[in-house]
Amino acid sequence: MAALLAELGHKVTLLEKSRHPRFHIGESLLPANLPLFRRMGLENQIRAIGMKKPGAEFVSPWHETSQVFRFSDAWDKSMPYAYQVRRSEFDEVLIRNAATKGVAVREGCRVRDVEFGADGTTVRAQHENDGVEIWRTRYVIDASGRDTFLGNCFKAKHRNPKHNSAAIYGHFSGAQRPPGESEGNITIFWFDHGWFWFIPLLNGVTSIGATVWPYYMKTRGKRSPQEFFFDTIAMCPQLQLRLKDASIVSPVEATGNFSYTCDRTHGPGYLLLGDAYAFIDPVFSSGVMLAMNSAFAGAEVVDTILRRPVDGPAALARFDKLMKHGPREFSWFIYRITTPTMRALFMAPNNRWRMKEALLSLLAGDIFGKTPIWGALWRFKVVYYAAAALNLRQSWLAWRRRSRNILPVDESALGETR
Repeated sequence: MAALLAELGHKVTLLEKSRHPRFHIGESLLPANLPLFRRMGLENQIRAIGMKKPGAEFVSPWHETSQVFRFSDAWDKSMPYAYQVRRSEFDEVLIRNAATKGVAVREGCRVRDVEFGADGTTVRAQHENDGVEIWRTRYVIDASGRDTFLGNCFKAKHRNPKHNSAAIYGHFSGAQRPPGESEGNITIFWFDHGWFWFIPLLNGVTSIGATVWPYYMKTRGKRSPQEFFFDTIAMCPQLQLRLKDASIVSPVEATGNFSYTCDRTHGPGYLLLGDAYAFIDPVFSSGVMLAMNSAFAGAEVVDTILRRPVDGPAALARFDKLMKHGPREFSWFIYRITTPTMRALFMAPNNRWRMKEALLSLLAGDIFGKTPIWGALWRFKVVYYAAAALNLRQSWLAWRRRSRNILPVDESALGETR
């Protein structure tokens, strides 16, 4: 967003608490990211650091075979692949691009306080050498991700009552990947306590993580994060087989509640972007796509407010609607992805009434354009409810189990580590 606003002629300062390159999780992109890279002139740079991702594979211990979804089979055939990227490299491309476009980039500079007033906003930040710098600005954009800086300041961040998960993850070398072009596919492995991601990156490194219900993280006890992670992998024989000759090459990290939302997308003089507003669950790799899309939309809003204040309220209303649209459309599937009914539908997809094409478009992140997927997705939901009703007892037990699984636990028990 900083780069986009600079291109529009605005004077922009970007404050980044870390220094790039730095480790970050969330390495799987969606096909819908590619048009955004193209608009920014970064398509070649992302291609150079990315592992081509033609689709997604789902593996279930309750089914005999795996199921592969190829993005080329989606409703819109013009986005047949995405990329998997090391976030240290990807994020550095974006921040250096902002600097190239004229943004004043301050790394190692942590925002400590933001004061909003009728005549402008004061931002106070602390540098690594403990020096303090103060800015007066017309507008503030919170792109702080899961730090949710303004959400915490305003006590606007709330646990999502419909979903709750935690994660533990690390990088491996030597993991066994699918052959041929499928080598770059992301693989999702279901298991009793949640699901695993398997994300191939360039140079033989694979990102492996377990997204689990909070109660399970509490069972870690005195085990180190790595011991606990390896014990968790042992519960998924299909994944363990892919890692039989692999070795871990990064510290194992754990994080607590993955699912939250803020009660606002904007306020007087500020916007919340991407994960600074809301995050649900990483199962469909939607985080980076939703964040980037919010940046493009947000840049238009801020430019409108600063140049044509009279059009600001209408622009903010459109922004608010767009910010809520993405999480809402993904969340219906995310809330049900571990249910027996949804697993069965994913493992035996049917394109009757173009339902599979519409589902693939959702998985590709094609939810903000004109692709007419919504009728087919509505029919998919009808099929889901009908299938769940035909197995009413199983569905009832699954609902009861999920209701217990999403109950919050003491955050300290989740063992957030780095």
